[in-house]
Amino acid sequence: MLYKKTLSEVKKFESLWANFNGYKYGVACNSGTNALFLALKSLGIGEGDEVIVPEFTMIASAWAVTYTGATPVFVDCKDDLTIDTDKIIITEKTKAIMPVVIYGRNCDDCKRFGVPIVEDMAEGHGLKPRGKIACYSFYKNKIIETGEGGMCLTNNKGLAKEMESLANMYFDEERTYLHPKIGYNFRMTDIQATQGIKQVKDFGNILEKRRQIESWWNEYLPKEIQMPKRETVWMYDIKCDQKFKIPMARYFFKPMSMQPMYLKEYKHLNAYKWSKKGMYLPLWDLTEEEVIKISKKFYGSI
Repeated sequence: MLYKKTLSEVKKFESLWANFNGYKYGVACNSGTNALFLALKSLGIGEGDEVIVPEFTMIASAWAVTYTGATPVFVDCKDDLTIDTDKIIITEKTKAIMPVVIYGRNCDDCKRFGVPIVEDMAEGHGLKPRGKIACYSFYKNKIIETGEGGMCLTNNKGLAKEMESLANMYFDEERTYLHPKIGYNFRMTDIQATQGIKQVKDFGNILEKRRQIESWWNEYLPKEIQMPKRETVWMYDIKCDQKFKIPMARYFFKPMSMQPMYLKEYKHLNAYKWSKKGMYLPLWDLTEEEVIKISKKFYGSI
């Protein structure tokens, strides 16, 4: 019996998410971290190269650079927590810039620097990507989530093909079991992709529910602790220098220069200042009554 060949759920998810974001090609993988790694590898970045990375980010951004053998060069943040592009210095070793959407807040466009842009869009679902390669996480706390998972988007067919090959153990087209390059087993499953497809199709409703919770935080939290407006609704970040036990809340990222594997002087950094005075609150699975109850905790802290 002959079976009709159909597109896998992964291929459908890749096409759907690429089209949704205005890109030609999507390459799915098993995590956002590996999406960044695949993007950098496809650009030929490796030992002796440097990649600009924000000081204020989740450590996966920096680790993806280190995994390639290249060196992350950290740049401090502004008071909206995004990378301070005025402090970026390009040298002959700079092979890419990795701007990161922080807590749903986009940074200044980095295209003026004339090097490839590999965007970390893990916290930016719903924003229009601008990079040569845009990288997503679908970890369980993201707006679109598949438990784990990631994807790279690009308009460059050659880069898409290279990332796909790298993520799929670099099989040749005939699957001869002769592998032209070292590849990686970074594949996404069809089960994960099916979950992602459903959520992309329901993206408007997902965003609307999160916007509703955001509006409650805006209404009930003290104005003094609210941060600048965010462009999409991953988390709700606030100024907070006291410790509170709040379900699903987390304190701000630590600067990359404070991390043991990258350790250097960090106490002068704006990123360090903010790491000590902020936290982010959830934007899902909350009622208005729960938001009011949590918000009341902060009135005694100002």
